[in-house]
Amino acid sequence: MLNLNQLRCFWAVARAGGVHRASENLHLTPQTLSGQISKLEESLGIALFERKGRRLLLTEDGRLALSYAEEIFAASHELEEMLKQRPGQGRRRLLRVGIADVVPKSIAHSLLAPALREAETVRLVCREDKLTRLLADLAIHQLDMVIADAPHPPGLDVNCYSHLLGKSGIAFVASANIARELKKKGSFPANLTQAPLLLPGLDTALRGPLMRWLAAEDVHPAIVGEFDDSALMKDFGRAGAGVFPIPSAIAERLCQQYAVKEVGRTEALREQFFAITAERRLSDPLVQDIIEAARDRLFAD
Repeated sequence: MLNLNQLRCFWAVARAGGVHRASENLHLTPQTLSGQISKLEESLGIALFERKGRRLLLTEDGRLALSYAEEIFAASHELEEMLKQRPGQGRRRLLRVGIADVVPKSIAHSLLAPALREAETVRLVCREDKLTRLLADLAIHQLDMVIADAPHPPGLDVNCYSHLLGKSGIAFVASANIARELKKKGSFPANLTQAPLLLPGLDTALRGPLMRWLAAEDVHPAIVGEFDDSALMKDFGRAGAGVFPIPSAIAERLCQQYAVKEVGRTEALREQFFAITAERRLSDPLVQDIIEAARDRLFAD
């Protein structure tokens, strides 16, 4: 059985970057801390730290142990905070949502807005990561739902179910200066030829269809940037780096938020969004509310 006291000593030293600093934080002597870590290393049969000169560095096993320790003590803190609430106040329902890192942040916010409106009774915890890692956490019930731009990959050996939230066409937007110049060049999408274009990353479901659509339209833009992070792509676009695609379902709001202009849109390109859950028939009312709100409002068209 893992000794949590020893693990906490290791965690404190790793986070503080040294035994002496951690000893001050925990009000323990450096000798006590070092002794606890030595016992942990002995029980695990591995070295968690290595010395290089005066520096104490994590080994590869130590880095792995630290990632698990972070999750263990974060969960411990959450549990403590939940149980500390007085019964008269009512306990908040914890909703844990995984967001695939390729999903636009603005879409994720719009999808989770119904849960945020229940702020008095719901505590929302969002985790962003690669879809495969999020689905692994979903399978062991560390998440209640995963939001993705593609359904559950068929080759992944995880029992989960994909619920289509909706589809959206694609709008192309740019800073006012670029939009004005493109208008002079002619009609959309032909005016995108030689225009600076910012692309979503290779891992996004939109990237392949977008490139095929450009080829089918015989449009040849100047690709000036590729971004895994959609928010970073929007910041570059707002600064005038180039035209960038966004879901047309939220185009009006994003144009106001980023002070950009719509160049044109197409329904030939469709971006899809899914809620992936561990159960086929939804029993969680919060998850049901999010899915219904997405279908009835955000993607109603």
